[in-house]
Amino acid sequence: MNKFYPALFSCLLLASASWAQHDNNPGSNHGNRFEQLGTMLNTPNGYRSASGAPGPHYWQQKADYEINATLNDDKQRLDGSETITYTNNSPDALTYLWLQLDENQHKKDAEGTTTSESKMQGKMSLRQLQGVMGHNLDLGNHIESVKDANGGTLTYTINETMMRIELPATLAPGAKFKFKVNWWYNISDRMTIGGRGGYEYFPEDNNYLYTMTQWYPRMAVYSDFQGWQNKQFMGSGEFALNFGDFKVNINVPADHVVGGTGQCSNYAQTLTAAQFKRWNAAQSATSPVEVVNLDEVKNTMKGHATARKTWAFHAENVRDFAWVSSRRIVWDAMSTQIEGGRKVMAMSYYGPEAYPLYRKYSSKVVAHTIRTYSKHTIPYPYPVAISVEAANGMEYPMICFNYGRAEKDGTYSEATKNGMIGVIIHEVGHNFFPMIVNSDERQWTWMDEGLNTFVQYLTEQEWDPKFPSSRGPAYKIVDYMKMPKNQLEPIMTNSENIIMFGPNAYAKPATALNVLRETVMGRELFDYAFKTYAKRWAFKHPTPEDLFRTMEDASAVDLDWFWRGWFFGTEPVDVSLDSVKYYRLNTKNPAVEGSVDRAQFDRNLENISTTRNKAAGTRFAVEADTSLQDFYSKWDRFAATPMTTKSYQDMYSALTPDEKKLYDSKSYFYELTFSNKGGLVSPIIIEWTYADGTTEIDNIPAYIWRKNEFKVSKVFAKTKEVKSIKLDPYRQTADIDEANNSWPREYAPSRFELFKQQSLPRGATSGTNPMQEARKGGQ
Repeated sequence: MNKFYPALFSCLLLASASWAQHDNNPGSNHGNRFEQLGTMLNTPNGYRSASGAPGPHYWQQKADYEINATLNDDKQRLDGSETITYTNNSPDALTYLWLQLDENQHKKDAEGTTTSESKMQGKMSLRQLQGVMGHNLDLGNHIESVKDANGGTLTYTINETMMRIELPATLAPGAKFKFKVNWWYNISDRMTIGGRGGYEYFPEDNNYLYTMTQWYPRMAVYSDFQGWQNKQFMGSGEFALNFGDFKVNINVPADHVVGGTGQCSNYAQTLTAAQFKRWNAAQSATSPVEVVNLDEVKNTMKGHATARKTWAFHAENVRDFAWVSSRRIVWDAMSTQIEGGRKVMAMSYYGPEAYPLYRKYSSKVVAHTIRTYSKHTIPYPYPVAISVEAANGMEYPMICFNYGRAEKDGTYSEATKNGMIGVIIHEVGHNFFPMIVNSDERQWTWMDEGLNTFVQYLTEQEWDPKFPSSRGPAYKIVDYMKMPKNQLEPIMTNSENIIMFGPNAYAKPATALNVLRETVMGRELFDYAFKTYAKRWAFKHPTPEDLFRTMEDASAVDLDWFWRGWFFGTEPVDVSLDSVKYYRLNTKNPAVEGSVDRAQFDRNLENISTTRNKAAGTRFAVEADTSLQDFYSKWDRFAATPMTTKSYQDMYSALTPDEKKLYDSKSYFYELTFSNKGGLVSPIIIEWTYADGTTEIDNIPAYIWRKNEFKVSKVFAKTKEVKSIKLDPYRQTADIDEANNSWPREYAPSRFELFKQQSLPRGATSGTNPMQEARKGGQ
């Protein structure tokens, strides 16, 4: 069992368990959802303070790399030699080191494959079938040697995707250890085998696109909260990595263009004179400049150079290094200024098939992303930010891989365009979470994906007010939140144990943060606290409790109920407006109250018998025989008399000025009763629509549920008569049942379509690419 949160993890293994497992007051209708998290979080210490900030004795390890890699474009093989300098900043003496060999995920008998469930379907892709059948390819890392700085052989053991190296002597606190690893592997076809890196083959021009990720043996993290992070790479849980400095030399065919993490120090040798001139021009350009243009790429694609070039890169204080290489990529670049006045080069690499979209949008989206994220977190600290079109989506420091290809005629659908913009924002945004704020993705996917998806949403909305963000708005998580409990697990669930990965690790935490910002805390308090978290943990290793504590510490808002419900539970929001009672002040003025009392008296006399008797023309005895009538038959019991009028005047005269002010206000009092049908406590947002057509919003904090977590009542004094009431009018709480949110009840109409089934030509679609249809129609 993982050492992280021992008290917490035991309850999280039962993802759909009831609240009673961590109730402070089981069986009660209060005192559970608002209980402090307490021992569910790790005890503060000298490494991590109770405020959520790094403690005075906080430490983290450092790993520096010098790597030489050679790409064989004929055999799709990568050979590498790396020297790692590992610095032990911990207070612990170490006798062995752990490295990650993520390429072993592709081995035919890898644990991630053998433990994955599979089923046959009516239609199956090549990748799905290969997943069932397996492969006989020689994939995975081949370690040729592991030696110390003096050339001495080191003993090592490989366990799936992890490699343990035995140290020749104990590595004391503060000491460094330098060693060298030689290795090679056959690059996998990521379009069929899957995975985050590999190659894509283009048969029409006999060329390859290499996206090299997790490509070198990498140091695992040794931390204060769990020791070695040596959980195997199964495919879903991503990476926990150390910060360090990189020097990387990449040898490729001379006609390839290479882009990678950090800065290239020998563009003057690897680019043509014209390309190098364009690169220099891009340094001050505010629109993308094609350093390697489309015409050059089309010409290069026709041949395969036998000569070779080496591209030299360096990067400081990064947690990883990734790169792209191909002879079929356009490269454009532009300069952008971020908060603080720093210049960053926004760059894109893409093939001809992506040119219509990427040339117009990619680098500008990159620039917009780092500017917006810098505003909401910390100023972007690196010199470059790169977007690569590779028909996928994956992130690394300063470089990410995205999708977005046009049709062969150069057109594209609106969905493709928006999807491309969204994925570029998301993957570039990962530079902040987790490349800078370096959480443990292998354990807590939501800490990078969820936080990043939240800021992605903010960035999308600042790109275009009409952008169709799929994650972030509260109402878009409703379908997930109302699923059966056996399909749900808390956000605080290990990455490999999540059933619905996207909704759980991406959408729900992003929605939760948006609810915090817009509904619970307000933008000013939230933004200050969120930026505080980013500043505190930039280039460090935060845990969930560091986020939870910082958000409260920097805002003075008690959020334990919120973390408990949204992150540790699976209950949904469903607040029902059960009843509305209307009250008016009894003025005691007979001239006013008489008519009210008369109407009530007459209403109380009405029943089904009297109504039908009148309709039938019944002749009543007191009408047929008038001798039966007396004083009371004609007495107006509700008429004002001198006695009742004087009594009222005496009462009014005795009122104090404040009492008279309230008396004369003519207020309307409405008693509303709410029930918490979903279980997740939430603020109550009420929209009042008055008889004169005006509206008003009241926001009731979630703490109204403290004394009774299932049913509450509250009285509201209004100066105008209310016509209707609606809860959560802006759909900002993720309420799963809007049908019980209104008074009187509202019924939303649905639509259906009468149609005659039509057959389309094989492979044809209807209305998916209006740009293409318009072009065909001559528009």
